[in-house]
Amino acid sequence: MAEPKTPVKSETSGKVTQPQSSRSEVDAFIERVRSMTPATTGRGRLIFAMDATMSRQPSWDMALALQADMFHAVKQVGGLDVQLVYFRGYDECQASKWIGDPDALARLMRRVSCEGGYTQIRKVLAHARRENERGKVNALVYVGDCMEEDVDHLSRLAGELGLVGVPVFVFQEGHETRAERTFKAIARLSRGAYCRFDAGSAQQLRDLLAAVAVYATGGHKALKDFTAETKSGAAQRLLEQLG
Repeated sequence: MAEPKTPVKSETSGKVTQPQSSRSEVDAFIERVRSMTPATTGRGRLIFAMDATMSRQPSWDMALALQADMFHAVKQVGGLDVQLVYFRGYDECQASKWIGDPDALARLMRRVSCEGGYTQIRKVLAHARRENERGKVNALVYVGDCMEEDVDHLSRLAGELGLVGVPVFVFQEGHETRAERTFKAIARLSRGAYCRFDAGSAQQLRDLLAAVAVYATGGHKALKDFTAETKSGAAQRLLEQLG
């Protein structure tokens, strides 16, 4: 059994550097997004879930720096509401209220400190299903590096999300083999997408998150306008795949 990762006070309502993702991995990620049915123009709802165990601290800091770009990317489309979900420590998994202000989300994330513990991805997937029953969730983004749970259980939960139209976009840091296999299965079964990143690919992660947020909020037209305005390479490759 994997050792618990060594080192988030929560505000709720209710490394080793690895090589960057190869072009083929990014293209595969984009290809999965291409095959999905986009949301109509309006206000998107995106769950932003992160492993907040101790090994994740550098990536948590990266996500804090990047999260505002998801909001800024969609401001001309309609808007984006984000719910932060994280797990850490012993059996702790927290979800924030829905937040439409990047500054408010940043303040919340700054209050979260990473702690040692095992992964609780099953709780994230189950939460997304319940939240979608309350109101449409356009996408779930999950950022993590390892997996210490039952693969069959996670696969079933991912398949349930696929059936109700909640794709999971999985971003993996590093090259942990068992996690990679599981994360790819979660993305496939939920009709989402998988991509690897590392500490040296912040710009790539920023571009992909922004493109996914725009596509989830406003569909093909919104992404086309976003690409023309920003000249984003990730958005351009996504647009080319969409045709």
